[in-house]
This record gives sequence, structure tokens and C-alpha cells, in this order.
Amino acid sequence: MYTENKMVETKELDGGITRKILSYSENLMTVELRFPKGGVGAKHSHPHEQIGYIVSGSLIYQEEGCADKELHTGDTYYVKPNAVHGIKVLEDTVLLDIFTPVRKDFLELEKDI
Repeated sequence: MYTENKMVETKELDGGITRKILSYSENLMTVELRFPKGGVGAKHSHPHEQIGYIVSGSLIYQEEGCADKELHTGDTYYVKPNAVHGIKVLEDTVLLDIFTPVRKDFLELEKDI
């Protein structure tokens, strides 16, 4: 399986944030997110494990019980299941989020387009 990014529909979210669901299976999912400078990924939790890779830009990663951490292009973060986490975006930023298992909630939301 492969996914050509240019062929994937972009979902517009609140605050100028966009999301593209890239390749996925029942066990694994990749998602591209674009945040404008000053954007916020509101604190939330989910039962999935997540790794975020900062393709470009910078942000402040926040996780309940941990000190806030400024991260930049090439940095990653890990989110354990059910951890409350969020981000504050310092400059236009592109993220690649990897989830296990698949985020079925994202797939259901995409059907609403």
C-alpha cells in the first residue's frame, strides 16, 4: 500500500488547522497536521499510543504531570495511552502523527466531509 500526499483530501479544522489522513491499517495510522503560528492543539486524551514528528516549525509540547517542552524541526514526542496532552504552536508547523491502533474516530469524522 502507498499513499500519494497530493491525492489525499485535506480536512479543515478550527483555528486554521488542517489534517490529512495518510496510510493506515487496523493497527497503525499516519496523519499530517498543519498548524498556523499561534495555533493550539487543545489538551485532550485518547486510548491510542502516539508519536509526533515535527516535520517543520516549532511548538510547546504540554503533557499533564510533565514540564512544558519547546520542540523544533526534527524533534519527536511520545504520548502514552490516555495521557492528557496538547500543543501551543510557536511558528507555522507541520506535524506527522503516528497512532496505534488506528484512530477510528478520525475515520468516522472524515465520512462527514
